[in-house]
Amino acid sequence: MAIAQPAQPAQPAEPTDGRRIRGLKTRQAILAHAARVGSAEGLDAVSLQRLADDLGISKSGLFAHFGSKEELHLATVEAAAQIFTAEVIRPALAQPRGVGRVWALCNSWLSYLERGVFPGGCFFWAVAEEYDSRRPGPVRDSVLAKKAYWSYSLKRAVMEAQEAGDIDADADPEQLAWELDSLMGGANSGFKSGEGRLALERGRRAIRERLVRASTSKAGTKFG
Repeated sequence: MAIAQPAQPAQPAEPTDGRRIRGLKTRQAILAHAARVGSAEGLDAVSLQRLADDLGISKSGLFAHFGSKEELHLATVEAAAQIFTAEVIRPALAQPRGVGRVWALCNSWLSYLERGVFPGGCFFWAVAEEYDSRRPGPVRDSVLAKKAYWSYSLKRAVMEAQEAGDIDADADPEQLAWELDSLMGGANSGFKSGEGRLALERGRRAIRERLVRASTSKAGTKFG
């Protein structure tokens, strides 16, 4: 007859590492502020000392999160990309493939300016202008790669709209995406230079008219 083994005491659940969670929240708050500063004043204005002064955190405390200015800048660009994805790309992807999704991407982008997600307008337009003429390096490469991904997202949406029969099959998707991106860039410049929401409405009108010209009769009223 087998002898029953005594029940082992239940092991206590591993306690949540509260310090780690607080550290992640602090890091997120630091990077969100860094992205706002970068959009308005450029990444060169984002330093450990500046963030320590703005946020009331010791500089040594910031070194615990970022070992160098370059590391801080790379993390800021990545944080801005995550915000951009959540504010612009992900909502637009909820639309079915077609010209409606192309319009949603453009409109989400203009809305993100309008809502002041970053005080300096589009973070990536600002920092790309700051870095595009500099020597190649990790920060410049990251900035330009993320801006290029946005251009690719527009091009891909145009190609999907062509496959859906919403946009003329003879249209050059890269050219159309470039034109749409340029119109958004113009709206961004006007928005920052004092035209405010008028620049965004002009941008919306120009984008809508360009998409109407590119669309087939099948597209109907899927946008605008």
